[in-house]
Amino acid sequence: MDNTIVAEVAKSVRCLAMDAIQKANSGHPGMPLGCAELGALLYGEFMQYDPADPAWLNRDRFVLSAGHGSMFLYSLLHLAGFPVSLDDIKNFRQLGSKCAGHPEYGMIPGIETTTGPLGQGVANAVGLAMAQTMLAARFNTTEHKIFDHYTWALAGDGCLQEGVSAEAASLAGHLGLGKLILFYDDNNITIDGDTSLSFSEDVGARFAAYGWQVLKGDMYDLEGMRKLVAAAKAETGKPSLVILKSVIGKGAPTLQGSAKTHGAPLGPEEIAKAKTAMGVPADSQFWVSPQAGGFFESLRAENAKKRAAWQTGFEAWRKASPAKAAELDAALAGKPLQAPDWPNYADAEPIATRNASGKALAVVAAAWPQLVGGSADLTGPNVSALAGTPYSKSNPAGRMIHFGVREHGMAAICNGLALYGGLRPFCATFLVFADYLRPALRLAALMKQPVIYVLTHDSVYVGEDGPTHQPIEHLASLRAIPNVTVLRPADAEETVAAWDMAMARTDGPTVIALTRQNLPVLAKADPDWRETVRTGAYVVRNTKDEPDVVILASGSEVSLAVQAAEETIGKSVRVVSVLSLETFRTQPAEIRQTLVPTAAKVVACEAGISFGWEALAGSFLGLSGFGESGPGAQVAKHLGLTVENLKKLL
Repeated sequence: MDNTIVAEVAKSVRCLAMDAIQKANSGHPGMPLGCAELGALLYGEFMQYDPADPAWLNRDRFVLSAGHGSMFLYSLLHLAGFPVSLDDIKNFRQLGSKCAGHPEYGMIPGIETTTGPLGQGVANAVGLAMAQTMLAARFNTTEHKIFDHYTWALAGDGCLQEGVSAEAASLAGHLGLGKLILFYDDNNITIDGDTSLSFSEDVGARFAAYGWQVLKGDMYDLEGMRKLVAAAKAETGKPSLVILKSVIGKGAPTLQGSAKTHGAPLGPEEIAKAKTAMGVPADSQFWVSPQAGGFFESLRAENAKKRAAWQTGFEAWRKASPAKAAELDAALAGKPLQAPDWPNYADAEPIATRNASGKALAVVAAAWPQLVGGSADLTGPNVSALAGTPYSKSNPAGRMIHFGVREHGMAAICNGLALYGGLRPFCATFLVFADYLRPALRLAALMKQPVIYVLTHDSVYVGEDGPTHQPIEHLASLRAIPNVTVLRPADAEETVAAWDMAMARTDGPTVIALTRQNLPVLAKADPDWRETVRTGAYVVRNTKDEPDVVILASGSEVSLAVQAAEETIGKSVRVVSVLSLETFRTQPAEIRQTLVPTAAKVVACEAGISFGWEALAGSFLGLSGFGESGPGAQVAKHLGLTVENLKKLL
């Protein structure tokens, strides 16, 4: 790529970004202007991709972690030939536009993940890079390298201040992800002003301590950046952080280097001066260099040839490795290689649902080889171990990931694993620590990624660990996130159903909330309960006639509800197990009324707050404050979770 073309592409990025943000009267021009040369080199020289096949398995992945600089990405996707028109860019930040305020996964091919919450993109990139090593270890052969690409990311000061990026970067260094290259736009500016206000650490030293190769250069030294990238690619045993000193708002004559360029339009006068200084007509709108356009037109033909050559090798690989090909096809389609052989719990002794989950997880792992995941240093308590040698730098074919005590990083990395394709990730911790991973879970819901969250120790029955470890509001808060399915099984059989439902889901994340304490395996009044439960609930204990009272309960409180119903005299009491409150609550009225007749009194019971149950029940037995430290059964009794108190509400 000739340096004069780099300059033309950079000018085009700057002009498109300035004009789009000015027209929208909203946006962040500083980063697109400051990093335009890097963008030109990324899409014009460094990266492997083909806009004609944006889902190419062996494409390089690029993550704009500093998602507020979205016009950087939209401009380059437009120039490179992805389906982003000038009209789309002119409609930047408008209702229904492909070019949203921050890059949104699924809006435009070429956007690998939704970014904007700072630091998430860094962690997603770690997940993408891990996925590449996993699939390369499983499917590459001596003759054919099916997965052999790089993961690139661009982060700013804000990304590297957020804790999630630190968690993910620490793990990336430990794992030696040599095909991960992270650029740091080191411009010393955040919204409040100079980073010296709050950020004076040596970022390079920190990443070196994580186990990264750290390289330093100038954002506007083209030959220097080429050498840095060559050095990054040459280091195969470590991820690379490339620190590039830059000027925020580069090219804005009076505002460059200022926090004023971070998050506000430059204004017509400043834009006109900037264009004049670049040799672009001051009154032009959405200007694109003809030389840049011609360059990318030629590059598209070259990129297509590279992909075609890979495709030829891929077809040869399929013929030479039919078993691997069948496994990859199933993985990409999200299908099992064999039917799951679920355990049978008929006449079983009481068992904690976390233990039943562990048995179900083993079945899932056998049927779905693409399942990968692990725990935030709670493998034993979560019962989340997978058979075989864990995933590591020396064993990238491993399926079980030791995430360490990094809940937020774990969840964000799992988003990257899911986004890559061909893998189905799960992650595990205590339910109370959902607070630590919630931002990444929310993004999984927004991006419709089917990550599974195994959250154990789901109530005050945790006991002696006390109120810091006893979830109270957590079920309600997770249910409040759109597109999250929360499953809280009442026994071992429902736990199997929960895993079956979670693996069948393809359009969003699933939380499975599990007990530490043993629960009885309940007799089910509904002979078709395994199908009925997919509506979110089913009748676990029925009455001969229409019930006077219906108890709605989830998890461990279902067995408490059954006991209360059996001890109640003078009233017919039906018990409905609500595996998924939000699923049941959104069913058509005729389905809900089949289980909960309109004339019946309705009481709900759950070891948590009442939020979410009010729409279905007139009375609620649960919790309104924090827990206590002590043996679990004693704590529950002390807090009023008793059969006697439930009977009083019937």
